[in-house]
Amino acid sequence: MNKVLAYLGMALLVISCADLSKKEGVKVSNAEELQSAIAEAQPGTEIIMANGIWENIQIEFSGKGTAQAPIVLKAETKGEVIISGKSSLKFGGDYLTVEGLYFKNGYTPDDAVVRFKIDNKTIGYHCTLSNCVIEDFSNPDKRHKDHWVEFWGRHNQLDHCYIAGKANEGPTVRVYLAGNENIYNYHQIINNHFGPRPRKGGPKAETIQCGDSYTSMNPSYAKVANNLFERCNGEVEIISNKSNFNEYRNNVFFECEGSLVLRHGNFCTIDGNFFIGNDNNDFAGGVRLINGGHWITNNYFYKIKGNEFRSPLAIMNGVHKSPLNRYNQVTDAVVAYNTWVDCPSPWQISVGANMSQSDVLPPSEIRSARPIRTIVANNIIFNHNQDALPVKAYDEVDGILFANNVINNQGETNIPYEGIASADLKMEEKAPWLFVPAQGQEDLLSDIYNGFEFEKITTDILGNSRSNSTIIGAVANTIPNPESILDKSLYGTDWFTQKGASAGTEINVSAGELKDRLKEAKEGDILVLTDEVYELTESLVIDKIITIQSNDKAKKAVVKYNGVAESPAFLMYPKGDLTLKNIVVKGNKAQYAMATKKMDMAGPYYLDIRNTAFEDFAYVLKAYKSSFADSITFTETDFSNCENGIDLSAEIDDKGDYNVEVLTVENCHFNNVKSNVINFYRGGYDESTIGGVLKLNNSTFTGCGAKEVSGTLVKSRGIVNVDIFNNTFKNNKVKLVALLWGAKNNNYGDNSIENSGKIVVEDNLKLKLVY
Repeated sequence: MNKVLAYLGMALLVISCADLSKKEGVKVSNAEELQSAIAEAQPGTEIIMANGIWENIQIEFSGKGTAQAPIVLKAETKGEVIISGKSSLKFGGDYLTVEGLYFKNGYTPDDAVVRFKIDNKTIGYHCTLSNCVIEDFSNPDKRHKDHWVEFWGRHNQLDHCYIAGKANEGPTVRVYLAGNENIYNYHQIINNHFGPRPRKGGPKAETIQCGDSYTSMNPSYAKVANNLFERCNGEVEIISNKSNFNEYRNNVFFECEGSLVLRHGNFCTIDGNFFIGNDNNDFAGGVRLINGGHWITNNYFYKIKGNEFRSPLAIMNGVHKSPLNRYNQVTDAVVAYNTWVDCPSPWQISVGANMSQSDVLPPSEIRSARPIRTIVANNIIFNHNQDALPVKAYDEVDGILFANNVINNQGETNIPYEGIASADLKMEEKAPWLFVPAQGQEDLLSDIYNGFEFEKITTDILGNSRSNSTIIGAVANTIPNPESILDKSLYGTDWFTQKGASAGTEINVSAGELKDRLKEAKEGDILVLTDEVYELTESLVIDKIITIQSNDKAKKAVVKYNGVAESPAFLMYPKGDLTLKNIVVKGNKAQYAMATKKMDMAGPYYLDIRNTAFEDFAYVLKAYKSSFADSITFTETDFSNCENGIDLSAEIDDKGDYNVEVLTVENCHFNNVKSNVINFYRGGYDESTIGGVLKLNNSTFTGCGAKEVSGTLVKSRGIVNVDIFNNTFKNNKVKLVALLWGAKNNNYGDNSIENSGKIVVEDNLKLKLVY
């Protein structure tokens, strides 16, 4: 009997404990109730935030849950709890989980939207942010630096989230390693969808940064796995590794203008990732290798067309006795069992070698330490079209062992390195972007190089066992359903869907109603000007995708702007996207045709100007500091009798920033534009950006530059990519047509120059160091 009572008591105790660990949900409807519920929470407590907009709320989620009974804070309905305004979330304690929140229409008042730390004494351990969305939650001031997720502590996790649209300075996700409580952290960043991050026009715009320069020798052991990175274009580094022993596994990088960069730190693994580009983007990158002890295995690269810092595989030169924030020599690295398909110059060795610039750069910037003790083995390169230079070396290649690599370069067999064999390798298309070796070619691919610890490479890119396969390259076995790799529904939340672009409709607009019709217009609408003349006295605000065009291409409508001095006819807001077609825009010498807002320009804008004329303006385009255009295009457009033309030179702090990514001027005519005809400026020596693009082709410049103080007609100082071709320069009162940067991608040719100075190339342009 006593035994029965004892067993009954134990059973009741177990049931009681189970009940304690599964407390009923506590529903809260305002900040006060939420704070009280958090303060009272016990292991197993579930706090439910009521549906609705929670504006200007700073949540400090603290408590002590357990592995079996975490404390959970979640939305009443996933996606219907909107965190907006000046809001943030901080974790502090153990085993805390947040689920289902939607951060939008706001920004953090602190340095992070989500932080796994409340203060230096209250840090998160074993905490999780799951199934949440952070979308367009950028500080209005592009220069304000913050992060959307900050990792501190140990064993914290970001999973099944959708995060997209960060436009201001700072990595989207940042892992900190300062202090013993933050090393050996084993953080998990898994199963997320990192949606588009717009170009920033300068450095400090990574999607993920694991560590920083000054803690880069600390052990981290973070894992970034099974994520989709979609068009993450903030800067040259999508992921910037800056700590030791991290893993980057089974991620998909889809049409991203950047690379997975092992910037600092050692002994990291990059395994099983897909890097997918296309024919239309020359800036998509792959893997950039720096420092020692890294293993790059089982990765697949398709149409990655970036060069140098963005090349499909960039193995860099380092700096001798490098300081922590520069480039350490590549040593003891392994690049094995990878596949490159249709990637121009896929292997680029000693990238960044810059010994020729020693007269303008300090020793800490001279990258002359070549890679050593590095193995490149068992890889496949396949090209549908012959590649003139599949292996591109910027220095001597004497520290790399090439072993059992196979290339099909469509008949070109002159590969100047042993260990890279040309072969008639056949590849089978499994998806429009996926090619794998066809069956029956084992004799070409089975001469495996077995280096030290290569036996640890036991699986291929999808985890299939290599035990029964002797096939080199990323794919050892058949992929049953390759289309699923790009299935967005398999990444991120189970409730959020990206919005598609709207089609838009045509709206006829008569004189006197342009401003009202623009305000009422929806995204993508086309305003058709049906009258001859439109008088404006106030700026037209462009804060959406909009087209304004004449009803008759042969007879352009005239927009006369008579607003106050130094105000623009078209005022560009963040995300404003303006297309002008077949119109004439006239001022009275005191106003601007187009200009950005002077403040709060965190998002990029877009301009597409076609068959249009600008007359009698103080500026045709005036960009202010911290504004940034993704692309500006002028085609078949006339600029006449203006004091200034296209002025994109406001970023004068020399921090590597600039005002537009791609400026295109084609088939245009400039007549009597007195200064700043084209002024595109980037100050500061920095390799972490595309560096700006200027395309100037088939245009004429007549009688321009009369008041140009610099003596240069087309100014592009510090811009990395410049093409000036097939233009005519006649009777322009300047000393130089252009000053080009010889060490970068600045090119010109087939220009007609008469009484307009000349084009000069300066090989090593002197610029202030960003760092």
